[in-house]
Amino acid sequence: MFKTKTVFPRIIENIDWLFWVSLIFLVSIGCLAIYSASLNYDNPMKFIITQFAALTIGMVGIIFLASFNYQYYKHFNSLIYAFSCFLLISVLVFGTTVRATKGWFNFGFFSFQPVEITKIMLILVLSAFLDNHWKEIQKLSVLCKALCITGGHLFLIMLQPDFSSTLSYFPVTLILLYITGAKLRHLLSIILYGSLAMGIPLLVTFFKLQPELLQSSKVISFFVNATTDFKSAVLILGSISLIVFLIRWFLIKLRIHVAIIYPIIFLSIITAGCFSSVVVDKSLKEYQRKRLIVFLKPQIDSRGAGYNIIQSKIAIGSGRIIGKGFFKGTQTQLGFLPEQRTDFIFSVIGEEGGYLFSQLTILFYFFFVWRALLIAQHARDRYGSLVATGIATMFAFYGIINIGMVMGLMPVTGLPLLLLSYGGSSMLSSMIAVGILMSIHLRRFNEY
Repeated sequence: MFKTKTVFPRIIENIDWLFWVSLIFLVSIGCLAIYSASLNYDNPMKFIITQFAALTIGMVGIIFLASFNYQYYKHFNSLIYAFSCFLLISVLVFGTTVRATKGWFNFGFFSFQPVEITKIMLILVLSAFLDNHWKEIQKLSVLCKALCITGGHLFLIMLQPDFSSTLSYFPVTLILLYITGAKLRHLLSIILYGSLAMGIPLLVTFFKLQPELLQSSKVISFFVNATTDFKSAVLILGSISLIVFLIRWFLIKLRIHVAIIYPIIFLSIITAGCFSSVVVDKSLKEYQRKRLIVFLKPQIDSRGAGYNIIQSKIAIGSGRIIGKGFFKGTQTQLGFLPEQRTDFIFSVIGEEGGYLFSQLTILFYFFFVWRALLIAQHARDRYGSLVATGIATMFAFYGIINIGMVMGLMPVTGLPLLLLSYGGSSMLSSMIAVGILMSIHLRRFNEY
């Protein structure tokens, strides 16, 4: 199982230099930006020491996990899933509340967020299930079982509640289902359901922030009221049902046969998504709803939820081509930029490193994800390929959302930029993911 004596020669022999250069660059520029963003605090070394400590533990973890045959995870997938659920349940009972979210274990000298580790466990477990049932994945019953695996984690995380941590579960699950061979209509149904469940509360919040729209449009006002008025909601769903069945009748007249089950399933998804939006609406805090939609028009709440995006865009724009120089950014050093060590770390890089460092960071992040996908492509078995694809998808999603967020192109979700943002739990989980990727890469030709 373990062959630590041979892992170092094997790493040197099979090292993916572009992958490791990308990893080292991203971690280094992240530490530099974290230190710069902490200079206006009384003890700036506190944050960089914490980050280095997590990085050191993570490097040890990489060596340990690289020496461990990843294929054994598949045999213990039930135990891994049970342990991940145990962690998420334990934090609900014994955890510490931070920013109205009970998602942290506080051990005094350090804190730990278990969801950062459980998302890696979910990739291992879901990949094992899909590897065992890939021939049956087009069956609706098997697809539902796969969704229940993800749904168990989502339910426990939403109880904290920690909406932002659930976001990465959706693209990872969809991508793994897609490459395993799930039917496209099943995946589109999942996307439709998720879009309604999460989109309705956000649209309602967007319109409520602009009362002039509600006053000028009776249609918009009616739809907004339908989210709290049961009779209006039933009327809208009834109207949609009528339209769907009229379309089916019209298609039949054109001799295009559409089985009755399809409009029934379609309407069931819409109904389930609408009712689930009520659950999502109650789990989202008011500031979270505002943060998720003000990127469309930050000026509607410039001193509240839109403040972060406005300051971030000012910071990135003021960096111009070569930046103001590290430790010299005005938005960063004067504290105008919020959450500058965590969510908005890329804004620090944009202001102090300029366009050149920003593009270099994006380039190396792209290289890192690309090499992870190559590891998936060259894996010795389907399970290894699924795990590596899930990890690559996770990194890509965090990168796209975070970088898009700080530039005002994506909603403010609270997701960090993996490998760069400050956070011991985030860094440790990222290093664990890298260690698993190394294990898959080292065993792409033979098992040892």
